[in-house]
Amino acid sequence: MKNWIAISTVLAVMAVALPANAADRSSAADDAYVYIISPSHGETVDGEFLVRFGLSGMGIAPAGVERAETGHHHLLIDMDELPPADEPMPASDKLMHFGKGQTEAKIKLSPGKHTLQLVLGNHQHVMHRPVVKSKQITVMVRASAQPPKEEEKSGGLPGLFR
Repeated sequence: MKNWIAISTVLAVMAVALPANAADRSSAADDAYVYIISPSHGETVDGEFLVRFGLSGMGIAPAGVERAETGHHHLLIDMDELPPADEPMPASDKLMHFGKGQTEAKIKLSPGKHTLQLVLGNHQHVMHRPVVKSKQITVMVRASAQPPKEEEKSGGLPGLFR
């Protein structure tokens, strides 16, 4: 009996000590995944370009709208690690929120190599359980507004599919 009381006390203390946001994680569908439709991994893009978001196995709902198996996109730019999964993702120039349910965005990046990754957030910008994230892709941003080379226009196959 004393052991049961001790165990109950420890469990109660642990429940109080858990961060409040940990309970805010929503369940994700088992087969859910997000992906970047465009640009493609390794693509060279202008300084301002369109990023199209894809989602399968779940639905899109704006921030603040709590519905099962829904969320909205967050675009991580040049981030090697995900933010903490049990806290609201902080908006910044490296973590863009699309809380209106947008499925594409025009973004501007400096010339050079950049990484892009999508993460789905729930109604409170908290990652789902399990985390629904895309593969990280790399894009190369042109140094100036030079027109794309012929092989870039046709997806690397010069002379075909024009």
